[in-house]
Amino acid sequence: MATQTRKTIFNRPEKPYVHPYIGGIVLGVVLFLAFFLTGNGLGSSGATSRIDALIVDSISPSHVDNNPYLLKMAGGDKNPLDDWIVPVFFGALFGGFSSGFFNGRLKFMTTKGPNISNRTRWLMSFLGGVIFLYGARMARGCTSGQALSGGATLSAGSWVVMFAIFGGAYGLAYFVRKLWN
Repeated sequence: MATQTRKTIFNRPEKPYVHPYIGGIVLGVVLFLAFFLTGNGLGSSGATSRIDALIVDSISPSHVDNNPYLLKMAGGDKNPLDDWIVPVFFGALFGGFSSGFFNGRLKFMTTKGPNISNRTRWLMSFLGGVIFLYGARMARGCTSGQALSGGATLSAGSWVVMFAIFGGAYGLAYFVRKLWN
C-alpha cells in the first residue's frame, strides 16, 4: 500500500511550466497584495534567523539575552516565531511542494551535468546555499526580499544588492561551468 501511494505521488505526469510573462504578472499581483494587505513585501531569509533564535533560546536562553542580534528576536518572553516572515517562509515551502505535486514535478532527482557526480553536486549545492544564506542575512534580505520587495519600492540599496547577486553569479559561472558541460 505504501509503495503504491509513493508511486502515485512521485510518478505523476509532468505538466508544462506557466509562461514566464504570466508567471511574472502573477508574482507582481502577489507582491502587490502582500504590500497592500500586510504592509510587508515578500522574503523569507529572516525566518531562518528566527528559527535559529528559537533553537538557541531553547538550549541557552542566557546566551540569547546577552546577544544583541538574538535579543531582538527572542530575548526575555519574546517568541521568535511571532513575526510575519515565519508564515511566509513555511507558506513558500508548502506552496513549492504543492505546486510540485499538482504539476507532476515532486520527485527525487538530481539535476546536473555529465561531468559531476551526485555527491559533488549535492555538496556544491549545500555550500552555495550556505554562502547565499549568509550573504542574504548580511545584505538584510534574500533575492525575494531585496530584489522583489526592495526593487518594487525603488530602494537604491536593493537595486545594488540585486545587481551584485546577478553579477556575482555571472562572474562565478565561468569557474563552475565545467561542472555542467
